[in-house]
Amino acid sequence: MAELTQPATVLSVTDLTPHVRQLVVLPKIQRVLFQPGQWVSLQLPIGVKPPLNRAYSMAEPPSPARQLTLVFDRVPDGIGSSYLYGLQTGDELLLSGPYGNFAVPLPLDRDLLFISRYTGLVPIHCILKQLAASGALPQSILIAVGPAEDELLYHDELLALAARHPSFQYMPVAVIGTDQEVVEATVKLLRPLVTGRPKVTPLLSGVKGFVRPLRTYLMERGYDRKEVKTETYN
Repeated sequence: MAELTQPATVLSVTDLTPHVRQLVVLPKIQRVLFQPGQWVSLQLPIGVKPPLNRAYSMAEPPSPARQLTLVFDRVPDGIGSSYLYGLQTGDELLLSGPYGNFAVPLPLDRDLLFISRYTGLVPIHCILKQLAASGALPQSILIAVGPAEDELLYHDELLALAARHPSFQYMPVAVIGTDQEVVEATVKLLRPLVTGRPKVTPLLSGVKGFVRPLRTYLMERGYDRKEVKTETYN
């Protein structure tokens, strides 16, 4: 059965950081039933052979109002993000989904270790909010890597979450550099969390040049490939 492609109305436009924007949209035909960590495909009327398909994870858990919260950064010379940056309240998008299987495995029999780079934090933010709202937030650590201090997404919110939930540890870090330099800085934080300790459930999200080397590092530390949950984009 073909996936439903439906229009969605832009309800609000908000800048979260100098280079990251949030759109709240309302599907017009039917509610999108999704699990935190999943994404929708936007079909943008641009490019050499429109539509241009772009995937964006939901940033907030399912809403009784049926709205979806999508977050994206402005990519230099990126025609997709440039188009989205031009949208205003009342405009429409075409979307389909949800898709993806980036989710916390059940039962929750291990501590959780979330690692994100920049907007890779979006699906993790959604998962954390759902767990906290349900009262089922287990022992969890989040390493959130951003390109600058003012580009750390949800920073104040995550600080507050850590203050309310002793089971949650938030480790933000700003790193400017190549993929390799960012990975090396992340491994320095990661090493003491996975060396000589019981296994955790790692969930990694970000660009492929960030996620794949970290998955390899964890496998070298004794993790099976299937134990490391990943969400990648480029």
